[in-house]
Amino acid sequence: MASRGDVVAVTFNYRGGNFGNLALDDGTTNGNWGFSDQVAALDWVRANIQGFGGDPDRITITGQSYGAISAMNMLGSPKTARNFAGVIAQSYTSGPLFGLSYANYYDIATVAENFTSAVLVEVNCTSNGDKQAQLECLRALPASKLASLTAQVNVLTKDGTYLTTDRIMLDGSAPIAKVNVLMGTVRDDSGSFTPYPTAEDLKTNLINGGFAALADNIIVSGKFPLPAGPNPLLNVFNVTARVSTDVTFSCLDAATMYAGVQNKLFNLPNVYFYEFNRSYQPPAWVTPNNVCNAPSTPEKPLGDLSKEYFKCHSAEILYTFGTITRNGLPYRDEDDLNFEQFTVDTWTSFVRTGNPNPDLKFLKARGFESTREEIEKAGVWKPVRGNAKELEMRRLQWPSYQTVYGEVEQCEVLGLPVDSYA
Repeated sequence: MASRGDVVAVTFNYRGGNFGNLALDDGTTNGNWGFSDQVAALDWVRANIQGFGGDPDRITITGQSYGAISAMNMLGSPKTARNFAGVIAQSYTSGPLFGLSYANYYDIATVAENFTSAVLVEVNCTSNGDKQAQLECLRALPASKLASLTAQVNVLTKDGTYLTTDRIMLDGSAPIAKVNVLMGTVRDDSGSFTPYPTAEDLKTNLINGGFAALADNIIVSGKFPLPAGPNPLLNVFNVTARVSTDVTFSCLDAATMYAGVQNKLFNLPNVYFYEFNRSYQPPAWVTPNNVCNAPSTPEKPLGDLSKEYFKCHSAEILYTFGTITRNGLPYRDEDDLNFEQFTVDTWTSFVRTGNPNPDLKFLKARGFESTREEIEKAGVWKPVRGNAKELEMRRLQWPSYQTVYGEVEQCEVLGLPVDSYA
């Protein structure tokens, strides 16, 4: 990113779990410790980045998964207003099931009663409700103990200082940083989390996946048809993973894009939506039945990317950072390198200019021919204009192309329409 993209790349650590979010309703232990770390890091970068060749007025906050949640939270925090110029949110998790607990901000009393209470019980620090005694009991524990508990507080708090609303207010009812926004998903984001079926019954697998209330409607709608492949279990998995991806990631990411443009919250026209349709699953991710890896063939033993496979959570990171071989992994075909370079060129162009389309003269001067040829063939990536039925997006693959968001009708069946926030 730094050498090829002509940007300064900064990473940092922040507290998580019980160290990052635990709150007690005692007037001082208000949670958001991890978020305060992120704000402190942003303040440090803004104050010091010129010393490293960076521009404090062109800071872009990037994040994937929980990092995307963190980046999006910056949009509505009074502590970060006017401190950055852009956000890249990869696989922002805001839908029902586990995503909702990250998208909503809870008041301090709710966090203490519904989340911290489980921590106190597990370590026997309830202290008959004495808040000060609870705090002292927690502080007396080894850090390793708090880190390894089954009960972990992973929610954000509406503490009145760092976060002051119930969530990011995309209806325009509260201030949002007017910045450039690049957001999107991997096509089958929830494929990594979807249980692989043991029976061919779709309804059973939808129920097991957490969609009991929606199962009948999903089936009768006709919008989630079973594929006609030779493997019945894989066909069922296909539908359940699609439903889970739409619910957890895709539908409300599209809704965020639409509302941000419709309500003129973001820095128009620098608002871009995408879907990765090429991926490289990190080896550390164990995925159901290996479905998130391109199938190995005699001709392409490392994976034949011309064949269909599931593009799952975190499988774009190696491309966006440009770190396939740095992680000791092989290029599966020559296009892995081309697409990696194109992705880095696209991401860093957005950081430099607010536009993911690199300047052709820049590419020519640097000798980045494969990216230049790709843009000349595929055309420019167009920003979101705000049509809920035809939401502009880029399908990122090799070659990439401009299209519209394809799950509009499916999101309506799931009760998560693209105009959910508008």
